[in-house]
Amino acid sequence: MTVLLVHDGEVNRGAAGDAAVEAGWQTVRDDGRVRTELLEAAYAEPRLRQLFPWTGMGELHFSRCTGQRWTWDIPYIQPAAGETYWVSGPLRTQTVGPALTAQDAIAMVVQRLPAGCGPAFPGTPEELAAHEAATQKQLTDESQRTS
Repeated sequence: MTVLLVHDGEVNRGAAGDAAVEAGWQTVRDDGRVRTELLEAAYAEPRLRQLFPWTGMGELHFSRCTGQRWTWDIPYIQPAAGETYWVSGPLRTQTVGPALTAQDAIAMVVQRLPAGCGPAFPGTPEELAAHEAATQKQLTDESQRTS
């Protein structure tokens, strides 16, 4: 269950989302499956640091929400031969390409972030989708009233 604070009709997800994201980064650091240089480069990038990180098979993934089944709409980074990387995704069947350094891999992911990709939403992908639909409806309604 996600607890959200409401003030003047606005939902404050900041504290809940920030705490979950930071805990996620600590979990990824602690599990040791992702190369340290990649984690440091990803965490140093503000647009990625605000997303929820998760790992699988040594890969570094990023989610727009903190609850499982995380989102699959952001490319992810895989370790490759030597100290290089391979960027794929967002789906497993999609390939972005090779990266010689962690910084190159991070840049490739950042270039492909979804529009409006902001701080991770504290909740599941379904809750995120419902929130985005409600926000879009509100914007549409406001636009129609001012037209």
